[in-house]
Amino acid sequence: MAASQDDGSVTLRLRMSAHDAHYGGNLVDGARMLALFGDVATELLIRMDGDEGLFVAYDKVEFLAPVYAGDYIEATGRITNVGNTSRAMTFEARKVIAARTDINASAADVCDPPIITCRASGTCVTPKAKKRH
Repeated sequence: MAASQDDGSVTLRLRMSAHDAHYGGNLVDGARMLALFGDVATELLIRMDGDEGLFVAYDKVEFLAPVYAGDYIEATGRITNVGNTSRAMTFEARKVIAARTDINASAADVCDPPIITCRASGTCVTPKAKKRH
């Protein structure tokens, strides 16, 4: 599920599955959060330039809390600076529902407030020849 916000940000919300779990205890690896940020960046570039563009680099990544299979994650991003072809972006992943397998296999809690699990910033580029807006 994706939503574009009035503030120019894009948010994806999805449930981490057993397929996403990479480590013991159903822990999801941090690379999954970065993949979500890549999807958010792609939508931001399409909305701005009419093209998917290219993710060039992350300049900062912080993993702040664990994510487990069964957790619901919101990944949000926004463009913070626009250059000739480059777009600086910031990202944040928040756990909005936490699986509670310690209670039973299907228990879960709404996280109020959401738990910030990852923050990042990076740069994307849309080549001039591909820009349509």
